[in-house]
Amino acid sequence: MTLNDLAFLDSRRSVPSRQLGEPAPDDATLRRLLESALRVPDHGKLAPFRIRILRGEAKLAFGRKLAKLAADANPDMSDAKRDKEQRRYEHAPLVLVVTTKIDGDSKVPALEQDLAAGCVAYNILLGAQALGFGAQWLTGWAAYDRDVAKLLGMKKSEHVIGFIHVGTPTMDAPERERPWYDDIVSVWSP
Repeated sequence: MTLNDLAFLDSRRSVPSRQLGEPAPDDATLRRLLESALRVPDHGKLAPFRIRILRGEAKLAFGRKLAKLAADANPDMSDAKRDKEQRRYEHAPLVLVVTTKIDGDSKVPALEQDLAAGCVAYNILLGAQALGFGAQWLTGWAAYDRDVAKLLGMKKSEHVIGFIHVGTPTMDAPERERPWYDDIVSVWSP
């Protein structure tokens, strides 16, 4: 192994969902991707994460229901915002809803359970890229809305970590400015 082996991490990009088209991973590839994504740090072996798969007509119906919830909650929403809400789930052919199912009886803090689920979401991003697909992790209002949680059949102990949009990039994802090492990393001393 050499330092060049880190080039894969250096090349990680989020591909905007509107730039993701067909194909998405087929069933066998998706299963393998998710099996790998589940290999995360998991204090207490709680497996506090769940994944819901949205694709095809079900994904589009979910998007329509979310757009209606947004419009009902914001009757003065601009036409542009209404259109954006209506089209949010029309682009990427696959959306994976990663959630945390908090075990409130566990000694493992809820934050650690959330972090485990976050690691699953990040592994999906990395795995999708490793397989030649693009992906984007989105949240937005829907990730925090209890009506959306009910729509997804989530229990009160469960909440959305992210909506991971997956597909084939229709264009190269642009690089963005990244944090500088010296601004982030310091050495602690007593």
